[in-house]
Amino acid sequence: MASKAFDMIVIGAGPGGYVAAIRGAQLGLDVAVVEREHMGGICLNWGCIPTKALLRSSEVFHLMHRAKEFGLKATGIDYDLDAVVKRSRGVAKQLNGGVGHLLKKNKVTVIMGEATVPAEGRVTVKTDKGVEELTARHIVLATGARARELPGLEADGDLVWTYKHALVPPRMPKKLLVIGSGAIGIEFASFYNTLGADTTVVEVMDRVLPVEDAEISAFAKKAFVKQGMKIMEKAMVKQLDRGKGKVTAHIEVGGKVEKQEFDTVISAVGIVGNVEGLGLEALGVTVDRTHVVTDEYCRTDVEGLYAIGDIAGAPWLAHKASHEGVMVAELIAGGHPHPVKPESIAGCTYCHPQVASVGMTEAKAKEAGYEIKVGRFPFIGNGKAIALGEPEGLVKTVFDAKTGELLGAHMIGAEVTELIQGYVVGRQLETTEEDLMNTVFPHPTLSEMMHESVLEAYGRAIHI
Repeated sequence: MASKAFDMIVIGAGPGGYVAAIRGAQLGLDVAVVEREHMGGICLNWGCIPTKALLRSSEVFHLMHRAKEFGLKATGIDYDLDAVVKRSRGVAKQLNGGVGHLLKKNKVTVIMGEATVPAEGRVTVKTDKGVEELTARHIVLATGARARELPGLEADGDLVWTYKHALVPPRMPKKLLVIGSGAIGIEFASFYNTLGADTTVVEVMDRVLPVEDAEISAFAKKAFVKQGMKIMEKAMVKQLDRGKGKVTAHIEVGGKVEKQEFDTVISAVGIVGNVEGLGLEALGVTVDRTHVVTDEYCRTDVEGLYAIGDIAGAPWLAHKASHEGVMVAELIAGGHPHPVKPESIAGCTYCHPQVASVGMTEAKAKEAGYEIKVGRFPFIGNGKAIALGEPEGLVKTVFDAKTGELLGAHMIGAEVTELIQGYVVGRQLETTEEDLMNTVFPHPTLSEMMHESVLEAYGRAIHI
C-alpha cells in the first residue's frame, strides 16, 4: 500500500494535538491528526470540561441551600445524580462534536486508529479497516496521560475509582475516601462532599493542595474542614482490603496505622504519560519517568519529532498543551515563536472555594534568593464579594522588592479562576508594581482585590 504524505502528522487529538493541527493548517501545512478514541482527548471528554459541569451542579445545589440568605424561598431541595451526570456527559459530547467540526473546517485529515512511529518521518496507523502508512517531515506526539495506579490501590470501577469512574458513578458514595489532594482529588472531594458524602481526604505531603502557596493551602484546609471534610495530612494509604460493599483502608499517619471503612475510594495520586506502544525506545527517544524529554521548543532528541502537553511533563494542564501546540506548529511552518514559560502558566482548581495561582509562591521566591514584598487582601474587604455572599477568600501577591517584578500571585475564593488571568497577562508583559498600581480597576468588581493586594504590598492599601 502506498503511503500518504503530509507536512505534519499529529498523534493525539486532545487540547494539545487538535490545536497544533488546526494552527498548522492555518499556516498552510498539509496536516493529519491520528486519534484512537475521542476528539478533544481526556480534557474535553473525561477531564477539564465534564468535571466543571459536575461542579457547577454541586455549586448550584449549595446555593439553593443558601436561598434564605438572599431573601428567597426554596423547599424540598434535592438532586438527581443520574441527571447531573447526564448533563455533564452532554456538555462533553457537544464539545467533542465541535472539535471534529473545527478540524474539518480547517481541512485537517482525521484518521481514527492506533499510531506507532516505526522510523523517522513515518507513522503506521492500525484502523478498523486495516493499516495505513503515513509520512511527514514533522511528527508531533500529543498522546496525553492517564491516571497513575499504585500497587494494591488499583481501581476496579466498583469500590475503587479513578477520575473516569468518578465522572460516571454507579452510585452516590455515602462514605468516601479520596487519596491525593491535588486538583483532581480535591475537585472530586468537593463535588461529592457538597452532595452529602461523608468525605475523607488523605494527603502524603504536609498540606492539602501542596503545589500552592502555604498560606492558600492553610486557608483551603480551613474551608474544607468547615464544610465537613476530614483532612489527613502527612498520611499514606498503605493497603485497601475490599469486601462486599465496603473497603477497609489501612492509613499510616504519625508512624501508626489505623483502619477506616469506606464504601467508595477515589484514587487521585498523579498521572503517567502515554508513551507505550509508540515505538519511542527503538527510535532513541529519551523517556524519563513516563514523560518524553524535550527542549524548550518541545523538540525531542530525534530529528523532526516533537512532544507536547502531558506526555512532555509538568505542568499537566490543557492550556499549556494548547499553547505548546501553537508554538510547535509555528516552528514547523518556519516561524520564530517564543518558547512556553511554565512559570507563567496559571494553575486553577475548581473546588469550593476556588483556587488559582501563577508564578512563585512566597517560599519559592525566598528560596530563589529574592528580597520580596508581599501583599494580601481579604474578600471581606470587597463590596462585590459581600454582595455576592462570598466574603471568604484571599488575594496574595509576591513582588521582587528591588525591581517591582510580579513574581507570583495566589488566590482563593469565589471566581478566582476567572481573575487570575489578569496577573498572567501582567507577568507576560513584564509588568511592575507601578503599572498595576496605576491601572484603574472597575467598581464594583472582585478584580478590585487584585489592585488592593498590590497596593498592600507597598503599604498603600485603601480598604483594609
